[in-house]
Amino acid sequence: MDTLLPVLQITPIFISFVALLGLVVGSFLNVVIYRLPIMLDKTWRRDCEEFLGLDSSSELAKSTFNLIFPNSHCPHCNHPINAYENIPLISYLVLRGKCSDCNKTISLRYPIIEVLTALVSVVVAWKFGLTWQSGWGLVLSWCIICLSVIDIDRRLLPDAIVLPFIWLGLLVSVFDIFTDSQSSIIGAISGYMSLWVVFQVFKLITGKEGMGYGDFKLLAMFGAWFGWKYLLLILLLSSLVGTIAGVLMIAFLKQDRSIPIPFGPYLGLAGWIAMLWGDEITTSYLRFTGL
Repeated sequence: MDTLLPVLQITPIFISFVALLGLVVGSFLNVVIYRLPIMLDKTWRRDCEEFLGLDSSSELAKSTFNLIFPNSHCPHCNHPINAYENIPLISYLVLRGKCSDCNKTISLRYPIIEVLTALVSVVVAWKFGLTWQSGWGLVLSWCIICLSVIDIDRRLLPDAIVLPFIWLGLLVSVFDIFTDSQSSIIGAISGYMSLWVVFQVFKLITGKEGMGYGDFKLLAMFGAWFGWKYLLLILLLSSLVGTIAGVLMIAFLKQDRSIPIPFGPYLGLAGWIAMLWGDEITTSYLRFTGL
């Protein structure tokens, strides 16, 4: 893919900018990860109450709650988080991981997600350089982080994120960023239908639901972004990573085998790996097998 600015290549300034951008985006992702599921719960509750003809005039139902309002505050003492206390990573280090008012511990997950987002962003920028692939790869990577953490927390892959990104993937394919439109359309359909068929067969044999519909849509999203040719690779990688992670959790964390494990994070990781190194992995496999 041709670079946006051919004169500029991967430089320390470019990578530093992407790292700082990743920290800022990671801070915003923390907000989305926490607030979006609550927003969906409130919407579902209100819709159910309206359908059943119940009173939905409670203060909780009326209160404004979205990605902007109310302002961020300490979950322990409701101390408003000032702007200087909300600088990604730096504020956490300066405050030593504690609220400036009540001195209660702030979850370590916030800086972890910020740093993770920065690292993932740097890897994408380093791989693709100053190209359109890098820009759209960053956007998709941030989406994957957000979806993965929400799925871990709530066993939920929100349509509010997945569906727009399916359409966005189809739109990006018009410009041949990662794949062409024909492969993208076929990939979106094949991605959804492949897991849907597995789901139906598993349910028919065992009487249980092996995965959620969000997983179908997530694979459809990757099919839209990368085309149908990457779907098998993503499925194999996600199954491999999921199996290893499941065995480790059962062996070392004493994870109850009856508790379902969210598949979204493994699909997300596999999709991200395929985006960066899919061609190399496929080529190496074909060379190794002599095909």
